[in-house]
Amino acid sequence: MKATRSMSELLLALAGDASRERISLGDIVQAMQDRALAALILLLALPNVVPAPPGTSALLGVPLMVLSLQLALGWPPSLPLAMTRRSLPRDQFAATVRRVSPWLARAESLLRPRLAGLTGPVAARWVGGLCLLLSATLALPIPLGNMLPALAICLLTLGLLEGDGLWVLWGVFASAFAMALAGGVVYGVLRAVWQVVGHMGG
Repeated sequence: MKATRSMSELLLALAGDASRERISLGDIVQAMQDRALAALILLLALPNVVPAPPGTSALLGVPLMVLSLQLALGWPPSLPLAMTRRSLPRDQFAATVRRVSPWLARAESLLRPRLAGLTGPVAARWVGGLCLLLSATLALPIPLGNMLPALAICLLTLGLLEGDGLWVLWGVFASAFAMALAGGVVYGVLRAVWQVVGHMGG
């Protein structure tokens, strides 16, 4: 059954809850209730799509990897208590939500069921594996380098959630570009270090 409240509505409601001083990962999981793993992965990737407060990718990176692995293995969502207690001040969370919610709401209006073969259970496991690689890429110290992998994760999971295989395809293309870019940066850094070491040795 399709949720009565969209992702953007859930995020805005959580961000606008004045009774909370901080928003924890557990709060997000609780707000999702029985949503699929893909929905939780989407929510954790969204803050990285736009320039976010320092520490956001570090806060969400490990849970993203854990949930992506669970999706790849076909397991139900589960996070250690220590992870669910990690939090951000509500004003920082709300600022990020205000940036991403218009994009998310527009995306929700464009999604529709198509190319069903790319959104089934087997495809979901492949998407989980790809999200795991992208989550690891988020941890790399590349300036603004977390935005493209996070966008790819969002495309993939939105496609799964709404049964839109075309969006899954776009997510695959974005994933390839994101990992190629990250690989190029890492190669360039390693090559520069090797040259410095070579000059020092000479």
